[in-house]
Amino acid sequence: MKRKKIINIIVGTNNQGKLREIKELLPKNLIICSPKDLKLKSPKEKGKSFKENSIIKAKYFSEKAKMVCLADDSGLEIDILNKKPGIFSSRWAGPEGNFNTAIQKVFIELKKKNQNWKSKKISARFICVLTINWPSGKNFSTTGKIEGFISSSKRGKNGFGYDPIFIPKNKKLTFAEMLPKAKFRIDHRFRAFRKIKKFF
Repeated sequence: MKRKKIINIIVGTNNQGKLREIKELLPKNLIICSPKDLKLKSPKEKGKSFKENSIIKAKYFSEKAKMVCLADDSGLEIDILNKKPGIFSSRWAGPEGNFNTAIQKVFIELKKKNQNWKSKKISARFICVLTINWPSGKNFSTTGKIEGFISSSKRGKNGFGYDPIFIPKNKKLTFAEMLPKAKFRIDHRFRAFRKIKKFF
């Protein structure tokens, strides 16, 4: 599919941590704006999967801004919790988006499942679906995943969201303990972006 290279874009998120990470992935010559710049609120995420929610956001912001939009839906799946919080990852942080609350909820749910969870390897993964939506209505989605484990305590000050409790497979540090550039080279968002960067 031959397309013109994208030169300006709206990144469809009001999450400032996510916006910062997506901007890091995009080419430096791109003109980037955010919903905040245009005073746009986020749409309701009524999808049943990361892909559905990613498409909802990409279409919504693309139509509102009349621009190409790149939107992301991502979250943490914990196997012992039946893949929760999953698509509800940001909702576990409540209306204020407080991820300390979300992380505490993860620890409470893990303790309900297994009193000794801290001595176990709790498998989990981060998933990201990126969608580009063009004003014509066409869209393209890609998925990135990274497998890992849940840390028994919060560690690190970098990153955002669940980064302080996620240790990628074959690593000792949580995402929040890693330097941002080291995290960007391996995380779920980078893996999704690799499959979409041909459009830029």
